[in-house]
Amino acid sequence: MSEAVEQGNVEFTINEKGIAIIEFFHPLSNSLPGKILNKLANTITEVGNNDDTKVIILKSKGDRAFCAGASFDELISINDLATGKEFFSGFAKVINSARKCPKLIIGRVQGKAVGGGVGMASAVDFCYATKFASVKLSELAVGIGPFVVGPAVERKVGTSAMSMMAINATEWYPAEWAREKGLYADVFDSIEEMDASIDTLANKLAASNPQAMSMLKKVFWEGTENWDTLLLERAAMSGELVLSDFTRNAINAFKKK
Repeated sequence: MSEAVEQGNVEFTINEKGIAIIEFFHPLSNSLPGKILNKLANTITEVGNNDDTKVIILKSKGDRAFCAGASFDELISINDLATGKEFFSGFAKVINSARKCPKLIIGRVQGKAVGGGVGMASAVDFCYATKFASVKLSELAVGIGPFVVGPAVERKVGTSAMSMMAINATEWYPAEWAREKGLYADVFDSIEEMDASIDTLANKLAASNPQAMSMLKKVFWEGTENWDTLLLERAAMSGELVLSDFTRNAINAFKKK
């Protein structure tokens, strides 16, 4: 099942055991435009509410970047506050859909994650990665900040590690560092090894008590009930910043690199 949106797509399948796979893709290093982010959020909600689904695996297509964040082409075209807030709401919708999804979500991070990609890896309930899955919160380098993804990242790795990434915004943090901070449950030398472990875990969960897993998920996410409002407020913060002369100059300088 798929829908092509602006050269990218979101697909999902559900097998006979109730293991659902949601896969997103965009040719530009899996950087996602707003329409695909909306489709991804809606797909997580749809699959999560499907009675046939027991557990969800969230992945991206390709063997390189997991997700390079939101579309830079859309970012540089923002000219008003409403458009800016809508743009930065993209990953807010994905994070909130994962948070409210009644099924446990396993993340599969095969390559680098930037900005919103780090937020997505933080919003799943259990995340495996390869040694190539380094992480970076690059927002400050273009004059904004990781405001929308911040709550999800901070919840997963703590304020100290999140602030390190946010402040040193041009630095790649290795996958092993992310594992030590709790973002990844384990890091593998190859995609094949990672997929084997994901398959093992998904099958175990598919055979587990659905009610117990749903109740566990609610417990895990206690204290985040205000995120529907909070993340949209954070999106407005970035939407305002992106209109400033400083940020516009930073974005134009980044484009020339």
